Amino acid sequence: MRPFIVVFALIFAGSSVATAGDLAAGKKAFAKCRACHAVGPKAKNKVGPILNGILGRPWGAIDGYKYSGGKDGTLLAITATEPKSWDVETLSAYLRKPKDVIPKGRMAFAGMKKDKDIENIIFYLAQFDPDGNEIDPEAALSAIDETSN
Repeated sequence: MRPFIVVFALIFAGSSVATAGDLAAGKKAFAKCRACHAVGPKAKNKVGPILNGILGRPWGAIDGYKYSGGKDGTLLAITATEPKSWDVETLSAYLRKPKDVIPKGRMAFAGMKKDKDIENIIFYLAQFDPDGNEIDPEAALSAIDETSN
């Protein structure tokens, strides 16, 4: 009976489950992302856009970065039809399998396999505000939960 209660609680906890991440583990898991993405006060666009303040940010919002656009299934085509923001659920799905979220996006990464790595990366990213300053990741995730409910 207990496993059922835990599973039930996790299902109905929604995106708040991501607030239980580990910053050190998130930083380590983010190493896979660093070749293309940057975070922090001195972050610059690379092959991929900077990820400061990604949670709650609209898709395609980083100035100076050339997002995939034009054809159906690209980031800009998807957001032209229905504007989207990066919430925990969408970012989790994207980190798991980017092509399922943005089928013709530019990101070549196949995706993360471990749920815990995804959770920890999101927790790690939540600590960076749009200017790259460090903030309380739990507070940032709680604020995202409140605006998406």
